[in-house]
Amino acid sequence: MTSPTLTAAKLVVAPVTAAAVGAVIAARRRPSPSTTSVLQHLAAGIVIAAVAGEVLPDLRDRHSLAATLIGFTIGVSCLLALSGVETRAEQRRRTEGVPTAMLVALTVDLFIDGILVGTGAALGEGQGRILTIALTFEILFLALSLTGELVERGLSTARATMLPIAASTATIVGALVGAALLGHASNAIQAAVLAFGSAALLYLVTEELLTEAHDTPDTTLHVAMFFVGFISLFTVEGIL
Repeated sequence: MTSPTLTAAKLVVAPVTAAAVGAVIAARRRPSPSTTSVLQHLAAGIVIAAVAGEVLPDLRDRHSLAATLIGFTIGVSCLLALSGVETRAEQRRRTEGVPTAMLVALTVDLFIDGILVGTGAALGEGQGRILTIALTFEILFLALSLTGELVERGLSTARATMLPIAASTATIVGALVGAALLGHASNAIQAAVLAFGSAALLYLVTEELLTEAHDTPDTTLHVAMFFVGFISLFTVEGIL
């Protein structure tokens, strides 16, 4: 039987690779606003499908309501606090150089994503695989977005490419920590961590992906891609 840590190490290769691919693409030629919006809608649909199809049913079956509420509340509180710090930094940010607050927020996001992958691996390889697929698309978009921002701020192509790739290593750390510590944790602890992770994913969709996606006027294609992403992951869940 494969250990959860080894499973997590295998799974996390995909999102880290996606970060590298997204960074290289954006450094060479940043996608148009319309293309970016399409990708954001697609990623949002995939992430919502992962939460609805994998995380929430597992939380319901665990019958640990108190732990779920605590984990979810802590997750929302942490993300709101992080958002507040990032907003204050944005208000006084420079238009050139490295956006430190953005990088820190991204790194924390990726670490939480990694913990979710590790937790999924600890609960079962199938569940870990579904969560990894969703997070791979999420991280691909984040790398595209951040690299484009860095290039606009005047960073060299090499530096703008390496910073998102370096930040993506937080996903590896989170996955290994999640798998190692939660593989034999109690039902309540696992429920709390899953609830924390679900809060992070929902926040990403509502406050980042879809908010930024609507900066570009929606077309039928943009809206349709959300549902394409949702039903695509739902189909994969059925096959796996």
